[in-house]
Formats: sequence, C-alpha cells, structure tokens
Amino acid sequence: MAQCVQSVQEFIQDSFVPLVAALCSEEAERLTRKNNLGFSELVKPFCRLTSEVHMRDPNNQLHIIKNLKIAVNNIITHSPQPGGIRKLLNDVVSVSQPAEGLVTNVITAGDYDLNISDRSVTASVPWYNNWKDTLMELNASTFYSATTPWFEAYRESFLQSMPASDHEFLNHYVACMLVVSSSEPEPVEQFLKLSQEQHRIQHSSEYAYPKWFIPNTLKYYVLLHDVSAGEEQRADSVYEEMKQRYGTQGCYLLKINSRGSNRGADEQIPDPWSQYLQKNSIQNQESYDDGPYTVISNKNADHLISDGLDNDIQDGLSNNFKAHPLQLDHLSDTSSSFDGTDYIRTTSSLHESKKTSSGTPHGACLTLTDHDRIRQFIQEFTFRGLLPHIEKTIRQLNDQLISRKGLSRSLFSATKKWFSGSKVPEKSINELKNTSGLLYPPEAPELQIRKMADLCFLVQHYELAYSCYHTAKKDFLNDQAMLYAAGALEMAAVSAFLQPGAPRPYPAHYMDTAIQTYRDICKNMVLAERCVLLSAEILKSQSKYSDAAALLIRLTSEQLTWMGMDSDLRSALLLEQAAHCFINMKSPMVRKFAFHMILAGHRYSKAGQKKHALRCYCQAMQVYKGKGWSLAEDHINFTIGRQSFTLRQLDNAVSAFRHILINDSKQPAAQQGTFLREYLYVYKNVTQLSPDGPLPQLPLPYINNSATRVFFGHDRRPAEGEKQAATHISLDQEYDCESSHQWKELEEQVVAVVNKGVIPSNFQPTQYCLNSYSDNSKFPLAVVEEPVTVEVAFRNPLKIPLLLTDLSLLWKFQPKDFSAKHNGATKELACGNDMIGAEVIAEFLINSEETKLARLKLFPHQTGELHILGVVYNLGTIQGTVMIDGIDPSIGLQAGKFVYNGISVRGRQDLEIQGPRLNNTKEEKTSIKYGPDRRLDPIITEEMPLLEVFFINFPTGLLCGEIRKAYVEFVNVSKCPLTALKVVSKHPEFFTFGGNTGVLTPLNPSASENCSAYKTVVTDSTSVCTALMSSASSVNFGLGTGSQPEVIHVPLPDSVLLPGASIQLPMWLHGPDEEGVHEINFLFYYESIKKHSKMCHRVLRHTAVICTSRSLNVRATVCRSNALEDEGKGDNMLVFVDVENINTSEAGVKEFHIVQVSSNSKHWKLQKAVNRFEDKDYKLASRERGKLCFKAVRCKNSGENYTFADVVFGNEQIISSASPCADFFFRSLSSELKRTHAQSNIFQGAAKQSFDEAVRLIQKCSEVDLNIVVLWKAYVVEDSKQLILEGQHHIVLHTVGKEAFSFPQKQGFKKILGNSDWEGLEQESPEMVLLKFFRPENTSLPTRPTPEQLSNLIKTSLHYPESFNHSFHQKSLCLVPVTLLLSNCSEADVDVIIDLRHKTTSPEALEIHGSFTWLGQTQYKLQLKSQEVYNLQLKACFVRTGVYNLGTHRVFAKLADQVTLFETSQQNSMPALIIINNI
Repeated sequence: MAQCVQSVQEFIQDSFVPLVAALCSEEAERLTRKNNLGFSELVKPFCRLTSEVHMRDPNNQLHIIKNLKIAVNNIITHSPQPGGIRKLLNDVVSVSQPAEGLVTNVITAGDYDLNISDRSVTASVPWYNNWKDTLMELNASTFYSATTPWFEAYRESFLQSMPASDHEFLNHYVACMLVVSSSEPEPVEQFLKLSQEQHRIQHSSEYAYPKWFIPNTLKYYVLLHDVSAGEEQRADSVYEEMKQRYGTQGCYLLKINSRGSNRGADEQIPDPWSQYLQKNSIQNQESYDDGPYTVISNKNADHLISDGLDNDIQDGLSNNFKAHPLQLDHLSDTSSSFDGTDYIRTTSSLHESKKTSSGTPHGACLTLTDHDRIRQFIQEFTFRGLLPHIEKTIRQLNDQLISRKGLSRSLFSATKKWFSGSKVPEKSINELKNTSGLLYPPEAPELQIRKMADLCFLVQHYELAYSCYHTAKKDFLNDQAMLYAAGALEMAAVSAFLQPGAPRPYPAHYMDTAIQTYRDICKNMVLAERCVLLSAEILKSQSKYSDAAALLIRLTSEQLTWMGMDSDLRSALLLEQAAHCFINMKSPMVRKFAFHMILAGHRYSKAGQKKHALRCYCQAMQVYKGKGWSLAEDHINFTIGRQSFTLRQLDNAVSAFRHILINDSKQPAAQQGTFLREYLYVYKNVTQLSPDGPLPQLPLPYINNSATRVFFGHDRRPAEGEKQAATHISLDQEYDCESSHQWKELEEQVVAVVNKGVIPSNFQPTQYCLNSYSDNSKFPLAVVEEPVTVEVAFRNPLKIPLLLTDLSLLWKFQPKDFSAKHNGATKELACGNDMIGAEVIAEFLINSEETKLARLKLFPHQTGELHILGVVYNLGTIQGTVMIDGIDPSIGLQAGKFVYNGISVRGRQDLEIQGPRLNNTKEEKTSIKYGPDRRLDPIITEEMPLLEVFFINFPTGLLCGEIRKAYVEFVNVSKCPLTALKVVSKHPEFFTFGGNTGVLTPLNPSASENCSAYKTVVTDSTSVCTALMSSASSVNFGLGTGSQPEVIHVPLPDSVLLPGASIQLPMWLHGPDEEGVHEINFLFYYESIKKHSKMCHRVLRHTAVICTSRSLNVRATVCRSNALEDEGKGDNMLVFVDVENINTSEAGVKEFHIVQVSSNSKHWKLQKAVNRFEDKDYKLASRERGKLCFKAVRCKNSGENYTFADVVFGNEQIISSASPCADFFFRSLSSELKRTHAQSNIFQGAAKQSFDEAVRLIQKCSEVDLNIVVLWKAYVVEDSKQLILEGQHHIVLHTVGKEAFSFPQKQGFKKILGNSDWEGLEQESPEMVLLKFFRPENTSLPTRPTPEQLSNLIKTSLHYPESFNHSFHQKSLCLVPVTLLLSNCSEADVDVIIDLRHKTTSPEALEIHGSFTWLGQTQYKLQLKSQEVYNLQLKACFVRTGVYNLGTHRVFAKLADQVTLFETSQQNSMPALIIINNI
C-alpha cells in the first residue's frame, strides 16, 4: 500500500473515538455563526488532547491514555442516505489530487517515489536486471506522490459516515453537550428545554437515530458568552447558578468572540478550521480549472453540501433533526444507483461555489486567547465529565459481568433465554446461512459484554477490550448470531494488534472470518470494507504486502455492491492500494503493480473519476513502455488520450494518440482506423483553440529524413523523334559512388585545363542531386528562375491508406544581392510568391504500409539564401478503406476521386537531416560529433546560361572499330549567352568533332552518295597497291604538346551561343575495339560571358551506352628485310598484317572488304603491297582469314609531322590524314601512349634512370615507330536492305619481331577462342595458376639489353647466284664468288667480327646441304659507321655437285667504344641455298 501520513496505531485510534452529541439553542448557534462556523465545527480543531489522561480500570489499576481524541457532532435524527454517502465519498476523492498539481505530462506524470534500493533486491531474482532501469526511473522521478491523500480522505470520510448499528456501540453517542447563549433571557430554562429535547430524542420511539451508548447519557451544560457584545457579569451570575444546579463537573462557561468582526481584519490569525472543513467540502478550486467544460462525477451535480455554511441548512441542523447533512435534495432520486456518468457543470456556478467556500474567512471574531479557551474547554469536559463518566460506566458493566459469572450456567441460560425474548435461533442450515437477522434486546448480557469492550477500546484499554471481545465472540458464535460474532472477531483482532508490547500475534484469521461473514452471510459490504481497510493497514505495517494485496483484491469484484450502489469507486481505490503493495514488497513485482494500476484506472473511469483514471494509466505506462508490449501500450495510450480529452487536457490527448500512431502498431486495420480518427478529432479541437498559432507537428506519415534528395534544375526533356536528349542527371537515377567520383574527376580535369593546369582554391564540384551519399558540407548553389526539387520519402506504417492534401514545402528565405561587390544586409522579408513560388500537390495518397516518394518544387525568383524547413499538409483518411477479400478498395482511385471521412487536420513535419559523423581528429574519434548537412540550405545565385544537348541519329549498337556519323545539337535555353563550350571524356578515342583540316578536304560526290563518313578521292588505276603519301600534324587535331586529349573544344561559331540559339555540329563515332556494352561519359562544360562570384561555370552530363559486336581481328608484325636495295640503303622492313573476320553474323554482317591499309609515322611509311590481288578486292566472309604483306621504308623528312601512306585496294582513296580517320588515329595513339607510359612508370620507373647511352642505342635498333590503320567496309543486310558500314582498326608497332594486336591481348584470345571456349578457360584458370614468389629486382644495376635487341645491331645479306654450273671433270674445285652485305642498323659505330670457321654439327644438315669450304681469310674485323652498308667479297669452294647452305658464317658485333660487353652473334634470318651443277 501507499505510504500514509499517520501510523497504523494513530489511524485506528482516530477511526474509533468517543462520540459526543451537541445540541445548541438558536441564539448559541447565532454566536458561532459570526465566525462562519457551527458549534461542532468551532470545537473540531481542538478535540485532540495535548496531554496524557489517567483513569482507573475495574481492577483499580491506573491506565494512561495518550493522544486521546473526541468527536463532537450535531444531533441528526435520520441515518445518512446511501445517495448522500455516495456523493460525499465521490466528491472527497475527486477533489483530492497529488500535491504537485494535476497530471501535466502524459508519459511521466504521477510517478511514485518508491524508495527502492539495490540492497533490498537480491541478485538471484531473475527479472531484476530487466526491470532495474524501470525501478530506478520510478524511484528518481520528479513527481513525489508516494502517499495517496485521496485514499486517506476517502477512508476517513467512509469511516465517519458509517451509520450506527445495533450490533456494536463504537458509533453510539457517549455524552451530549447542551449549549446555550448567555444573552438569552432565561438561559436556565433554555437548558431545561434542551435537556428535555435530548431525553425525547433518546428515549422516544419516534426517533430511531442517533444511537446512544447507555440510557443514562452524560449531559454537559455549556454557557456560551459573546465577549464583544454580551454582559460578562450576567454570564458569571448565570454560570454560578448553573454550578449550583448541575455541579462544577457538569457545566462550563465558554467565552468567545473577543473581537468584533468589523475590526482587525488585517491581523493574521491562524485558521485551524480550513483543513477540517475542506475534508468535508466538495468545493476545491483546483479540480475545476480545466477550461470551460468541467466534469463532476455525480448525477446530482447541482446539489452541493456546504457543511452548514448555508443558513437554511444550518437552521435545519439546529432545529429540524430530520435533516441530515448527507441527505440529498428532495428532488433527487435517491433510489437510483450511481453509474459514474459524467455531467457538465457551467463555469459560472463553479466560480460561485468557490467563492462561497474559499472566500469566507473562519473564526474572524476569535483571538488566540479564544482558541486557548476552546482548547481548555475540551480538556475540562474530557477530564471532569467524559472520562469519569466512562470510567463509572465500565465499572458498572464489569460488576454486572462479575455477578453474572457467579450464577450457574443453567440459570444464566434461563436468564438469557428470558432476556432474549425466546429468540434463540434454531440450528437449521438455511438459518445458519442467514442468521444476521437475529437481534438481541438492549439489556441482553452479550450486548453488555460488547458494550464494555467498546468502551475499553475507545479509551485505549486494549487488553481488557480484547478479553471482552473474545468472550462475546464465543457467546455470539454459540447463538449463531453471525453479525454480532463478526463484529466481535473484527474488534478482537484489532485489539490484539494494538495491545502494547504485542503479547500475542495479530490474529489475521479473525479478520478473514469477519470479512467472509459480513460479505457472504450478512450481505453487508460496508462492514466488510471497514474490515479490509483495517486489516490491510495492519498487514502492511507488518510488511505482509502480499497478504494485504490479496485481501484488498478480494473486495473488488464487479458483482459486489453495497447500499444499492455500484462498487467502482471502492474497487478502484482498493486496486490502487493493492498495486502499491506489489511495488513495496521486498522483491518488487513491477508488472503486477502496473497491471493492477490499469485495473484501478478502469474502475476509476467507470466511477467518473477521470483525473484519477488518467493518473493510474500514466503510472502504469512507465512500466509498459519500451518493453515490446505494443498492444498494451496502445490500449494505455488510447485510454490516456480519451481521458485527457474528456478533462480538456488537449495537449496530453494529442501526445498520447500520437504515440499510438508513431509506434509500429500490430493492431488490425479497423482498430488503427479508429485510433487515427480519434487522433484527428482531438487534434482538430486543439487547433481550433488557437487557429492563428504555429502549425504543430504531425506524426504521420513517417519521413525518412536521411533519404531526402534535393535536385537543382529543370527536368530532363524527353526525346523527340530522332533527337535524343542528354541523359544529364535526374531523381530517377540511382546514386553510384564510383560514377559520381568519375564525374568529379572529369570536371576537375576540364577546370584545370581552363585555368592553365591549376584547380582554383574555391572550386566546388557541381552537384545537381544531393543525397545521403553526396558531400553536403558546403552550401549548394542553385540558379534563380530554376526550380529546386525536394524528394521526400514518406512511409505509411499503418494498414490503412493516408491521404495528404495541399502538400507543399515549408521554407524561409533571406534575400541577398550577390552581383554587388559586397553582400547585402541579411534581413528576413515577408516571403511571398514574388520571391519564392511553391508547388502544391493537391492530393497525395499513401497506401497501407507503403513507402512513397513526393517531389515538391520551389521556384526562386530572387537571389539569396533559401532554407527548406519541412513539409506542410492536411492529414486525412479515406472512407471505406477496409480490405475485402484481400483487395484494398483504395487502390485504383484516381486523383481527385478520393472521398474524405470528414476529418482532416493541417500540420507540418520538419526535415531535420543529421550530417555524417566526424572521425578525423582524435577528439572527434573519442566523442560523437556530427558534421553539417546543408543540402536543404541552397544559395540562390544570379542568372546563368543553361545548355541543352540533343543527339541526332546517335547509334546504340556498333561494330568494333566502326565509324558512324551523327549530329549534336546545342541549344541555349536561358536568357544569357554561353561561351567556352568544351566536352571532356575518359574515352576521347570514341568520338570527334573533326580537326582543323576537315574543312580543307572537299567531299567526294561518290562519298556523299554512299553516305560515307570518310573523305575520299577517286584513285588512278596506275596507283594500285602503291602507297599514296600525305602528311598532317597532331596539333591540327587538338593533340599538341602538353595538351589534354580528354578535353575537346567544341567548335562554336564565334565561340558564343546566344540566348535561344541552337546549332548542329557533326560528330563522328568510333566503335570500341572490345565487344560488349560500354558506358561512355561526356561532360559538357560552359561558362557565362559575365563572370559571377558564386558560380563560375556549369556542366551537363551525358552517358552514352553503346553495344559493340565483333568485326575484325587484326594482328601485325614487322620484320627487317634481308634484301638490301641497290642504292645501298638498308632501311626497309616487311610488315605482315593478319586480318580475320570473327563476326558471327549476329548483326547481319554479310562480308568484310579491306579497302585500304594506311600507315602513319614520323620515321616509317608503307611503300607498297608485296602480295597483290588480281581483282583488287580483299573480301573476308565469316571466319575467313587473310594475310597482307607490305614493304615499309624510312621517311625522308624527319619533322614533327606524321607521314601518312595509303595503300588502296579499291577505286577510292580514303584520306587518312583528314578527319575523321586521322582524328581517331591520333586519339587512339594518345590513349595507347598514355597506357604504355603508365605501365612503364610502374615497372621501369627506376630502371630508366640507370640506362646508359649504350643500352639506349642498342634498344633503339629494335624499336620501330610505325602505326597501321586498316580501313574496311562491311555489307549488312537489315530489313531486306543492304547497308554499307565503315570502320578502321589501329595497330601500334613498337618492336621488330613482336606481334601487335588491335585490341588488348586477353580480350583478343577471347575473340579468337570464342565465347564458350574463353568462358571455359576463365573458369579453369584459377585452378591452373600456381602461386609464385618473385624476388624484387635490384634496380640499382644497369639493365642488360636482351639478346633479341643485340642481334639487331647488324643486318647481313649474302648475294650469290642461285645455281652455279661447273665442269668438275676439267677442274676438281669449284670456286663461287659470294658477296656478304653488312648494314649497321644503329646510330653509332659498331665493331664487327665475321667468323667463317663455323661448321655445322648436325648430321642431318650434312646430309641435306653437304659440306663446302670458304677460301681465303677465315676471320674479318671491321668497323661500320652509323647506318653504313659494307660489301665483303668472299669465295666458296665446292668439290662436288649438290645443294649447299652458305649461311654458315657467324657475325659478332659490339659498340665501338665498349669492351666485349654485350657482344653477341647476329642471327641469320633464313638459310642461303645454292645449287652446284656439273656440266
């Protein structure tokens, strides 16, 4: 149970006190009325004695009475009516609230300070760890209400309002005060009249109420004297006469009203009456301060009990003994039962009642001396009148009992039978069950015992009282007088508990038997409830909280009623006390506490006690919240919301309903709909109270703040016919971190080019779409007159649809002028549509449990700082949203067709985005700090140009290497001219706008006829397979020294695109060499003619997706030619080109025609084709392969220009040095050089530095700078039409003898093997590859040239006749002259050693070629100058005919200025065979 202000002993002693009746004359009542008090009210604060009292028990032992209290009441001749008691108790509970005020917080209000310590709970309790936080939260609550004053007030009023009963005497009057004023004409005669009146009330059969303790009631005569108005001498004389008549022990002169009521009003005199009068008054100003509508928990709310303050009622109290203060108005229906229905009382009547009770002072005519006189009067009455009378009565009763014990049992039984009037009950079962109707006559000996016991109990003689109760209990049980027996059992148990020194344990079974008897046999719930209240308090004092809780719960059944009234109020109070018992146990039972608080709140609500019901639910909520019991939380919050709304605590109601909606509800759809409608209804009432106030926050739908995206700019224009708009960026695209990084790199690249290689410090990458992955640390930039789109992610957690209407953004704007040299003053203006235009979505439907995106736009019309705060909308529901057969009827509803259910409220939700967690410094790592997220705070800058790009005839599929011509349209849709248009891409080899030479090359009519992408000229028939020369510089194609090939200038006329203007430019496309799907990013960069401080440039993105399919596989090898020309120049090579058609006819390709092979280099050129074709056409069908051989010679000019040589196989020459052929060549060459340069940096960065000049010279001999371009046409059949496709492949030849490919090598194998073979190889490769460990090379040592590089220093060639005729008969030796040509391929002097002594050791070679001998010198040492060709004359000697290999010589070479380091043999390219014939 809750803590009480009083101890258990004090509570029981104050519950059973001697009752004294007061009978006043009208004049005496008038004197007390000067103080707005009746006589009984006047003396009430002084009825507790401040000193100990002594009396003698029947054994003449001194008995000490401590803290004695008496009760003085007016005589009431009618027992209180049930309706009056009901109203009194209901109002007493209603006006008593926690001392800190009413419930002010839905979640934490009404907490209990439970004083729970960790030491009182053992660690073995399994639930302790789970509930420890909850217990500590309850214990540390700011609201202290461990006591329950409403329960104590109810208990006190209940015990005081109990009607007197015949089976006990505790509520019977022991004495009567007769009060007369000294100002009456004949005070003594008035005393006589009052004495007679009292005698008539007690002994006349006309009055059955009140009850009197003994026939000879003590009469105490009080003369009331008004000091301020009366004559003191007359009062003294009357008092003297009274003492002579009634004795000094039986009368008293009480002087009051020492000051007049009209003076001394400003003096502060204590008012001890207010606390007593408020207990009985139902006017309490705090309980009605909730607004214009107030709840009064009674049907008869218009009738107020004013405790005798009203004159009419007071007159009734003094003269009309039939009127009882608890009696209801005669118009009220006393037979109807209380059902707890709420009724509304107007504010005016409430304020009037407040004024009556609280505005009237009490004791205005009394001084502190008068207070002391009243206190002295009560002590004199108790000491000299009451206690001697009680002591005398106890002795008389004791004497009667002693004399009764001397009689025989049979005689006593006969006497008892005679006294009882032959009413001894028969022992039938039915009568045993209903023997409460047995009545003893007043003179019955059993009642005399009970009477003595009650008197002893009232004067705290508990030991004697217990003995008498115990004796009476046996007699009553023998007689089966169950009502009497239950009363004796009840008081015997209480007496046993109150005995000092606790000689015997508390007999709880006595109380249990008494309660069961009262409840089940006697059907008297009033007495049963009194037993429960007493016993529970006793058990609580003994820390038997479990027993106390069980006892309290026994009396809370719905079926138990008393006095014709329901039991909701009683049950609510007892359930609440039981809950406190559970929480006060040694091992607190928190969940039982919460459960019984819920039950108590429910019964409070039925009893009309809305505030107490709300408090109970709030206390229980502390336990249930956050434990996963969502259904219980929903029920509690729903009830809290309803109760708060009834009490006009609208903010609390809104908060409670909000909690139901924001948690993940497990309720069915119908229940959720009910919750939502209740919330909207309450919310609407709140907004009506303050229609001009700020918009409150709405709980639905959920907003995923981190998923909010912001887009700056117009929506992408859709494609129109053949026009395809640039993809740019939109909210429909998903964020890709890698792609975003690539775009940033492209922008940095072009900005660096524009700013001469340096990125400005204030550079801020352009971000058109901001989300949770983008960098939002800086304020984003938006352009005036361009929309700002905010995408908000709504989620409906409920199972019913939500309809949002008039949905728009909430924003704040600060105008600023950025065009001036200094920023304008920041000032908030009345932001209207002239500054910011907002888009409003009329209806936005979110289906059940759906996540839906809303895109809201703002249109800034002025520069400044924009802050997007949140969204504002009307929240409503739709009628008929219950799902039938699993189909939601709201699905399929069109916009504008939704049907409201009549409730729609307007509110807002803020967009509060948390930035990324900071983790850079040590302080940030050790704490939790978040950076800013400014995606919702854009800066509106001044007007900028806006570019739109359209692609015309842009293909989606190409063959590898195919050339296609398309057009690009640039449109300036803004009001500002744009300039400095550039495009940057990571794949510059994919496209070109044409070089500077493009306009110089005229278009051939036949080329235009065939829609060729190349510029061609008709060739002469004499130049078939002979190279046609031309030259071009890379500078003409934008690839000069130090330039960035990725950044391409777009050739606009005058470099400016005016507002509203558009221009179409040709764009040539080159299919990537690898098959598959390729994503190629274009970034268009442009600037405004006017320089702005905030935004310097703008960009436009486009991603082209090209699917390439196989075409040709080209491989090439370059070898040195063994044939030395007659002019003595050895600079010629053979180029072998291997072309294979690997197309699988997927694209409908019929055949490929090789129309031209071109070379371009600074040092080499193709001279002619070695293997000629008669039909001058080179066709390759599917899977066919062809070999081409070309002779290459060194160029004469050695400038920076590239020499282009075209070997034409058809009738038209494609100008390879013009656009677009040269464009794609230079771009692919740049990409190749960039790739090889990166690889060389990785693998040879340190080694290059250690190369010496010799190594460089040797390596240069094997290097060749020759690039081959293979141009082809493909004939495609598509839709029964034959199309001609063109294309080109590039092969870069770096090294002599090393094969080069037109594609990466790995991909090349894939093309050669085919998809299936390659996939199988890829799957097996992880198992085949072994783990290898490499020792890092020591890069400090110089790298040696490879043997292949060394063997290319000298090129050798033997000149001899193919056959030689000799007559061996005439001459046995055949001498053949042989010329050995030596060519120095390097640029340095080379020492050469020719060794002719080499003999083959292979027997096979001997058999095949035979043996011969070189005549003359067998070894030669020569030095060849740079590029020198030397002829060495040799003679070979043969002895017989045959076929001989002359290539048996060995040639060694080294650089002239080096030692034998790097000396190696020069290999022969092929055998030199000679035939010797005999003639």
